Amino acid sequence: MARWHYWSIRVMKHYRKFLASLVVTFATGLCLAQVPPPPNPAPATATVVPDTKTNPSDQPHALTTEDLSSFFDGLVPFALERGDVAGGVISVVKDGKVIFARGYGYANLKTRQVPSPENTLFRPGSTSKLFTWTAVMQLVEQGKLDLDADINQYLDFKIPPHDGKPITLRNIMTHTPGFEDTARDLLPASTDTVNLEKYLKSHIPARIYAPGTIVAYSNYGCGLAGYIVQRISGERFEDYVQKHIFDPLQMTRSSFEQPLPPKLEALLSNGYKSASDGKPHPFEPVDPAPAGALSSSATDMANFMIAHLQQGRFGDTRILQQATAELMHSTQHTAAPGLSGFALGFYHEDSHGQRIIGHAGDTEVFHSDLHLMLDANVGVFMSFNSAGNEGGAHVIRKAVFQTFLDRYFPYSAPEEATLATAKADAAHVAGWYESSRRNESALKPLYLFGQSSVTAQPDGTIVVSVWNNYAGKPLYWREVGPSTWRQVNGDAHLKFVNDTDGNIAYWATDVEVPVFVFQHVSGARSMGSVSLWAGLSCLLLVVALLSWGVGAWVRRHYRRPLALDASQRRSRLLSRFGVLALFVVLAGWMGLLVVSSISDDMLLQGTMTPWLYVLYVLGVLGLLGALAVVAHTVRSWMAPRRGRWVLAGETLLALAAIYLVWLIVTFGLVSFSAHY
Repeated sequence: MARWHYWSIRVMKHYRKFLASLVVTFATGLCLAQVPPPPNPAPATATVVPDTKTNPSDQPHALTTEDLSSFFDGLVPFALERGDVAGGVISVVKDGKVIFARGYGYANLKTRQVPSPENTLFRPGSTSKLFTWTAVMQLVEQGKLDLDADINQYLDFKIPPHDGKPITLRNIMTHTPGFEDTARDLLPASTDTVNLEKYLKSHIPARIYAPGTIVAYSNYGCGLAGYIVQRISGERFEDYVQKHIFDPLQMTRSSFEQPLPPKLEALLSNGYKSASDGKPHPFEPVDPAPAGALSSSATDMANFMIAHLQQGRFGDTRILQQATAELMHSTQHTAAPGLSGFALGFYHEDSHGQRIIGHAGDTEVFHSDLHLMLDANVGVFMSFNSAGNEGGAHVIRKAVFQTFLDRYFPYSAPEEATLATAKADAAHVAGWYESSRRNESALKPLYLFGQSSVTAQPDGTIVVSVWNNYAGKPLYWREVGPSTWRQVNGDAHLKFVNDTDGNIAYWATDVEVPVFVFQHVSGARSMGSVSLWAGLSCLLLVVALLSWGVGAWVRRHYRRPLALDASQRRSRLLSRFGVLALFVVLAGWMGLLVVSSISDDMLLQGTMTPWLYVLYVLGVLGLLGALAVVAHTVRSWMAPRRGRWVLAGETLLALAAIYLVWLIVTFGLVSFSAHY
């Protein structure tokens, strides 16, 4: 399934390191696919990253089975090996027919079984949502659902309004319901705990935006849509999809059931963290199921692509009327004018002069992508059964499709001149930004580390910290229109959007799919400010702890006790405990950040909860400790015989404690919420 934003930042960082070597691998693979190797080829080395920008004089390759075989056979095996991915499947459709379907690598590393595009099942993760959205649109065209009605009229529980505004199905299908992100219990440990109704009623996310305003991808929202389908149709969600989508499309190797029926369970590919790890991962239940529980084969997914490319028609049957399909594929919300946005469930990823809609999907081990080129009548589905090294599968699927477009749909974007006001405008947009897809109830400290920076350069270009080029170097952006920046030597764009007061509200981009935007962060809450002041405060805590220990040893050694009365000694002791408590709070949250980045199960299966409560209790002790530090500083100034250096040190420590109190309160280190 598509995962919460903190982990998407990790993937972006993996992407930077990995993509340079992968591009060289792709180039090598393409050459080997078309030119027979010499009898004894010498090991090839590459020192230059190839330029992937298309020359306008290039002619597209014929999109045929033969050419696709050469293309993918030369590309994918190298990519899997370099990415440490066990195996994958790819299917391509054109004009209502499957023109390519093949498996690569291994579905089972132990038996060396090659995945079959017809008979091996993969887990497409959040690509499953497209079936949920299709089911919703079937009921819309039957008049049983209204895209713009309050969804509460279809539920047996209530979603509270935000600013007096209810959520609609159109909001949910464009990922603008205003929910904060949640991950807890998304991938439970056992299928025994999967229960759509129970999950939705016990995991209602907080509302942090007014509906219809800010894009923030939501698995919970899709779960609601599936539950509405279940309630309005009178059929269990899994049965509804089987009867009204799988059966008409002859998708005999597909199911939302968890666990899978025995006859399909035997066909499921193993999933691995990496090929080198080699340990099969257990079946990954998904809750809510409508958001990502599908198991399917590459050719079954090809049938689904054909139906949508033919506006709901598959052979002699229809799963949607043409008008309904056209509405579903049309843009409904965009974060910034001129950029790709959301259709109804599908997101637009227009590129190379083509209208393209699609959806990606991830579980822990399976990683997939589906792309529909509406005007060319071409669809591409791919799924891989390992994350691989440094996010290998994430990079592979993106780069494979990009190279596919370069080969079969070469395109040169129009030239755009740089604005004369670029230098001043670069200074205006510089600052820190955070993803709109975030959790504010419990995980503010973790999302703090996911902030990105926009930095103005002396030549008037800008650099965005989360985007690097193939060689791992920063991408530079130049201003080509009001609040519009284009990649230097590229055709991707960033757009900054102002609020009603003329201040920067957020930026959006077509570098990646439009599932969230980056919102401007005020100075005090920015990572730049927090890292500076929290770092200095933490340094003072460490110095104080060390100096107190060293000072005690020195005084004992030279037999020079402190000249303090009993009250001052108690105050001083409480101050020391206060400093220790503050240090433990910071160290505890940093430890949680490190451990959770290694083990995703802490979030997805809810095992983080007890640790959160421990940290919240420590946070309260930290606040009490800060009070003790400040009180002792005041007493030190009031007491006689304290040296100026002692007073200076105590004062700095009190200022650090006051800042850390602000930090603890602002970033919810005492929120006592486990809603993540």
